[in-house]
Amino acid sequence: MTASQPRLRRALALPLGMAMATAVAFLPDATASAAPAVTTTAAAPASDADTLSYVVNVRPRHGLTAQVRTAIAKAGGTVVTSYDRIGVIVVHSANPDFATALRKVRGVDSAGATRTAPLPAQSTTDTAVPQPLTAAQLAQAQREAADGQDPLEPLQWDLPAIKADQAHRTTLGSPEVTVGVIDTGVDDTHPDIAPNFDRRASVNCVSGKPDRTDGAWRPGASESPHGTHVAGEIAGAKNGVGVTGVAPGVKVAGIKVSTPEGFFYTEAVVCGLMWAADHGIDVTNNSYYTDPWYFNCVTDPDQKALVEAVRRAAQYAEKRGTVNVAAAGNENYDLASRTLTDPSSPNDSTPGDRVVDTRSCFDIPTQLPGVVTVAATGAKGIKSSYSNYGRSVIDIAAPGGDSTAYQTPPAPATSGSILGPLPGGTWGYMSGTSMATPHVAGVAALIKSTHPHASAAQVKALLYAEATRTPCTDPYDIDGDGKIDAVCEGPTNRNGFYGRGIVDALAAVTK
Repeated sequence: MTASQPRLRRALALPLGMAMATAVAFLPDATASAAPAVTTTAAAPASDADTLSYVVNVRPRHGLTAQVRTAIAKAGGTVVTSYDRIGVIVVHSANPDFATALRKVRGVDSAGATRTAPLPAQSTTDTAVPQPLTAAQLAQAQREAADGQDPLEPLQWDLPAIKADQAHRTTLGSPEVTVGVIDTGVDDTHPDIAPNFDRRASVNCVSGKPDRTDGAWRPGASESPHGTHVAGEIAGAKNGVGVTGVAPGVKVAGIKVSTPEGFFYTEAVVCGLMWAADHGIDVTNNSYYTDPWYFNCVTDPDQKALVEAVRRAAQYAEKRGTVNVAAAGNENYDLASRTLTDPSSPNDSTPGDRVVDTRSCFDIPTQLPGVVTVAATGAKGIKSSYSNYGRSVIDIAAPGGDSTAYQTPPAPATSGSILGPLPGGTWGYMSGTSMATPHVAGVAALIKSTHPHASAAQVKALLYAEATRTPCTDPYDIDGDGKIDAVCEGPTNRNGFYGRGIVDALAAVTK
């Protein structure tokens, strides 16, 4: 079946290819068998303008063997880095037949191009941007703030919606817990983020190889504020300035994986997850999908390799104790339907309509095993108009914002979107499952703070057990036009709109 809302919503909200599973949702108002070694001769030289990035997957812990290294060179490839623990090798090559050649090599499980446009990818500029607070809104919020509240907290309807304001009376979270924001970069100089920023655990992974240059984790002046907003939602300090995060006492790290043009490619995502796993990060926030394919189909040899590479990295991270939380997406797709129409993949070159079989095509990392998949709710506590959904796909829900025409927040809040920091020391509103995901990541951090010895599996179990059970919204006519906008299936304790329920911060610190 075709999703009831067009993929254009994401294209309107983001630069072409900016696969933030949701950066700013567009609102009305405002995822081979071994064969003989390759015997072909080296590929003919090609222009650097034709160079693509590839992942080559081999047996974990066997690493870059001499046979594979030789085959890569013969096929015209240059190794960028190798993650031997999971058997993922990042390679650049201008040979259009590189992946085909490597798939014939003994010891190679899969190989595929991570993009369809040559390095670097091209894109357009934003057509929808965050809504910064005006001076008048800032002054009004400060007047409304009660004792113990940060100045902008009265505008944060999302905190009481998950009982975070009550949880903060018990604990703000532990500074021994770190959440990694795998995103567009984090402005650690922002006054709401600086007090809780973990420089040791921050990195730039855009090339697929960690770059620890000081400040490399920050977004450039022309880059998206997405990661900064997400970081503040999670751990904005309770310091008398700006907003308050869901877990304002925990640490937050910036793991930049988005190119300047806004693409989240496989090699960068693998690097980010591996970095988190090896640097003691307790929770990762993944508010994006892995470009250039919205859905990666394992029936396609290239896309199969991308799914496998990210799956290995996510699984490795969880085994090391990291809880991976990811956004469900903003297209009002029923991810549990048998087929969906994806009109904008590949998003880094020439997209076109394709019908995908959801049994073999996946949004990654969102639909990978073990990843916590988050749907968005609005100020009235029901599914946001744009949020993807699907029985047995959605694990949990959280505030991501919605149009005030659909879900009006309680006063003194005036916007149905989520308020958070923007680079340069300002604040603004954004909406999407990207904004719902950090609420869940923040609550997972509170659980880890309360249960410091809990494994990733135990943290997830508590996250689900403590969620507020929320029955299906039936009928779901979000715009009130008399037509059903989405159909929820499943019982109160596990349905397509809310999964196990809406995340509960108070339960995280008291149970």
